Amino acid sequence: MAWAVLVAVVAVMLAVDLFLHRDDHVIELREAVLWSGVWIATGLLVGLVLWWWLGGEVAGAYYAGYLIEKALSIDNVFVFALIFGYFGVPAAYQHKVLFWGVIGALVLRLVFIFVGAGLLETFSWTAYLFGAFLVWTGWKMAFRHGQPTDPARNPVVRLVRRVVPTDPRYHDGRFVIRLDGRRVATLLLVVLIAIEATDLVFAVDSVAAILAITTTPFIVWAANAFAILGLRSLYFCLAGLLSRFVHLHYGLAFLLAFAGVKLVLAETPVGKLPIPLTLGVIAVTVTVSIVASVLRTRRQCEQAGS
Repeated sequence: MAWAVLVAVVAVMLAVDLFLHRDDHVIELREAVLWSGVWIATGLLVGLVLWWWLGGEVAGAYYAGYLIEKALSIDNVFVFALIFGYFGVPAAYQHKVLFWGVIGALVLRLVFIFVGAGLLETFSWTAYLFGAFLVWTGWKMAFRHGQPTDPARNPVVRLVRRVVPTDPRYHDGRFVIRLDGRRVATLLLVVLIAIEATDLVFAVDSVAAILAITTTPFIVWAANAFAILGLRSLYFCLAGLLSRFVHLHYGLAFLLAFAGVKLVLAETPVGKLPIPLTLGVIAVTVTVSIVASVLRTRRQCEQAGS
């Protein structure tokens, strides 16, 4: 019953979004901010419904998962901007790519969640593997962040270009066209596959981080789903401001490492850390890293002006 309601709500919201954005157009900042507010309000409202329906512990786990996924999704925005810039995707088509990318992400993460939760429930020692992976990912994000990435070298993108006939144009925002009597992929489909392949990597990190909070698949996917639903609007809000978040990756790296340690501690006599503590750590870490970033860039601007 719970799964049916959750999937129905997500499907309705996706349908509304698709209907309201059925024409390809440039998403202006005002529209992006409005929709970001709608998605965030919806995500927070879902937590209140879970509180009323299943109790405070479930709602707390949902909010912790939602916050950590929302924070980690900011890093997705950096990579999406790089991919769109590399392929020269017109602004009018970017929302369409992100919309279908979100649908793919919802399906892929559902698979990851069931596999990850099943492993943790069946083989408790896998918690140490997940924990070590999260700590390593956090270290990599902190000290290797910003290294140049070439989307064309993505093995999935290279495979598609080699196997599927591709025309290097956008053809009015279509993914597939008929050219000389045969179906041919457009460059927009290549971009969508690049986005999906990139999100696949992010999904491993974010799903593992939420599994450190709870291994209940329903809660994990709900947190993922309602955080991801707002990813498109978040992109159009932040795409022009990414250069200002110079310290954010340190905060995200700390959250990943914290999730890894939390996962390992759950298998020791220490046990699971309290949900309120987890919520506090996430909120303080994101706030401090954003404030530090703003102060740093403001100081740089003042020094450049003088």
